[in-house]
Amino acid sequence: MPTFEHTYKDVKIRVVTGDLTKQKVDAIVNPANSQMFMGGGVAGAIKRAGGAEIEAEALNKAPVPVGEATATKAGRLPVKFVIHTPTMTRPAIHINKENVKLAMQSALKCAQRLKIRSLAFPGLGTGVGGISMRTAANVMMLQLKQHIDKSTMLTDVIFVGYRDEATREFENALLKTFRMSD
Repeated sequence: MPTFEHTYKDVKIRVVTGDLTKQKVDAIVNPANSQMFMGGGVAGAIKRAGGAEIEAEALNKAPVPVGEATATKAGRLPVKFVIHTPTMTRPAIHINKENVKLAMQSALKCAQRLKIRSLAFPGLGTGVGGISMRTAANVMMLQLKQHIDKSTMLTDVIFVGYRDEATREFENALLKTFRMSD
C-alpha cells in the first residue's frame, strides 16, 4: 500500500515501505558497481531473491561505467528486467551526489530504451556509497521530474524505502520536487 502517491503529467509516482524484490513492476533498479558484483546491500538482496543467474548475466556486461546502465533478465523475481545502474566504480566505495544523478539518469534512459512502463527504485548510493537518504531522494526526484518533462513511456514509478526513514525522505523529496508542478 502506498504511503504517498502523486500523479505528474500522467505518471503515477508512489512511495512505499517494503521489499524492492517484491514489487510488481516491469523492472527494478539495482544500484550497482561498475564491476557488476552483486555481493551486499540491495544488489545482494536482488541476487538472493532472483537467483545467481542475474549476477552471472550482469558480470558478462562488465565493466559498466558510472553514467551508463544495463539490463538483465530477472530470474525468479516478479519483474521482466533488473536495470543495473552503477553508482560506484568498485564495490563498497564512498561516492558523491553527482554519481547518484548520473545513475538515476542512466537508469531512466535504459528504461526508455526497453520501453518499460513501470519501474521501482531503492535509494541510490545510500548504503555503502555513504550518501544520505535525504540527498539521494532529492537528487532522484529531480532527475525523474526532468525525465518526465522531456517525455517518457513510464506510467508508474515506485520509490521503495526499506525502512520508514527512507520512505519519509522519499515522501519529502516528492513533495518538494513536484509541489508547484501540476
